[in-house]
Amino acid sequence: MINKVFLSLIFLFLAIVCNAQRIIPLYNGKIPDSKQVANEEKVMPNSLVDKIASDVSIPTLTVFLPPDSLACGTAVIICPGGGYHVLLVNREGSKVAKAFNEVGVAAFVLKYRLPSDRTMIDKSIGSVQDAQEAIKVVRQHAAEWHINPNLVGIMGFSTGGHLAAMAGTHYEHDFIENRKAIGLRPDFMLLIYPVISFTDNIGHLGSRNYLLGSSPSKE
Repeated sequence: MINKVFLSLIFLFLAIVCNAQRIIPLYNGKIPDSKQVANEEKVMPNSLVDKIASDVSIPTLTVFLPPDSLACGTAVIICPGGGYHVLLVNREGSKVAKAFNEVGVAAFVLKYRLPSDRTMIDKSIGSVQDAQEAIKVVRQHAAEWHINPNLVGIMGFSTGGHLAAMAGTHYEHDFIENRKAIGLRPDFMLLIYPVISFTDNIGHLGSRNYLLGSSPSKE
């Protein structure tokens, strides 16, 4: 009898965990601005820095929902950093999402595409396309995920902060297909030690090179 109760509790716990956290494809169908090439994404789970993803060409959204008893209706999309070269998926992703859940905020970790001439037609817009699509997806599922569609923000660390800032300032231009004209403007931004400039004097030139190439125009 005790073993049955114990097993029931284990299955219940697993069901709750699975319901609270799941990974979904960011796009239904073709990924915009992408070339038809092999997926070469790599994950280094035991790096001294963090769990690191590189060569990301297939974007996903990991859904972290708080318990119904805590949910406040606010949602945040989290963009990990990594210099537009890798993604620090734990300390600037899943760990942050779980902390938000503890205070009732729904969180969504965006595994965005990393700029690459091999995988993208125009590598300068792929990441911001993913950020806009994430905002659109969260608002589309607002009722299902018990979210107020007018309380959807975006957060980013380092170059993820640069990406979040782009999403928060270029929302009037649709980089993605948006037939239903869903609002792409985030309701708030949380920019954590962001790369916020690409100028020669104060910009993070490594991030700029990965996103725009080694000799970008001033424009």
